[in-house]
Amino acid sequence: MITTAIPSYITDSFFGLEDKWIETAPGELTHYHELGEGTPILFLHGSGTGVTAAANWWLNLPTISGHGRCIAIDSIGYGQTVVAEGTEYGIKEWVRHAIRVLDSLGIEKTWIVGNSLGGWLAFQFAIDFPERLLGIVSMGTGGATLTGALAGHANPTLTEEGIRKTLELFVVDKSLVTDELVALRYQAALNDTASDRLADVVAARDRDRHALPLDFDVLAELTIPVLLIHGTQDVVIPISRTWDLLNVIPHADTHIFSQCGHWSQVERADDFNAVITQYLASHGVSR
Repeated sequence: MITTAIPSYITDSFFGLEDKWIETAPGELTHYHELGEGTPILFLHGSGTGVTAAANWWLNLPTISGHGRCIAIDSIGYGQTVVAEGTEYGIKEWVRHAIRVLDSLGIEKTWIVGNSLGGWLAFQFAIDFPERLLGIVSMGTGGATLTGALAGHANPTLTEEGIRKTLELFVVDKSLVTDELVALRYQAALNDTASDRLADVVAARDRDRHALPLDFDVLAELTIPVLLIHGTQDVVIPISRTWDLLNVIPHADTHIFSQCGHWSQVERADDFNAVITQYLASHGVSR
């Protein structure tokens, strides 16, 4: 029984996804999208301004849900998820929120598919809760050293033109950054600003980049399957981030996309979906 009021919000029809809500803690109402049946696959979005689960995964969920139970959440501090008073943000807090989602849905173990911040969270999840994880797919894994492009991505100008410039950092093919997508991200960014949470979220993420870097000694002991994906033209997270992880994680494989930036799940959506579904199927993921 949900005791927290559900917002009067409907995800724009552009994304083609149905809204779901679940109370994951007192005063905390998680907004998510769910498609498919079978093996659980938790999708964790990145941290761009105005980001939502829908705006990260709308081109992927319909296809990948043919192979498992896909659950894409708005992490606390993002999208439409309602946070409880006194909620703190940070890498470990975002991981604990993911655990609360799984507990509330009655899911013991899951795959995680994450991009950027979401990939960083996936590996922190593996460090903190290894017994809850089946495997990881991570694209442009976050937590890397701050670059000039990443700094610009963290502090965009909150206008439609500012959002456009931020999104254009993510892709090689700028035509993917349509007027409609820009307008939708801008409206979501206004929601971030109106709730006074944007500065707190960005500050927590950038604090933990230095305070809580991934523990490579622990990652070197991982026994789960890991697939690392990167675009060769990613200017937000350098491709060296994937090589660093690949050289540490024992069972990691990698797929590198040419003519692709930080947003591989959008820019190379069909190829991305094919790579992911084949990889998941080869590791026993099925409906």
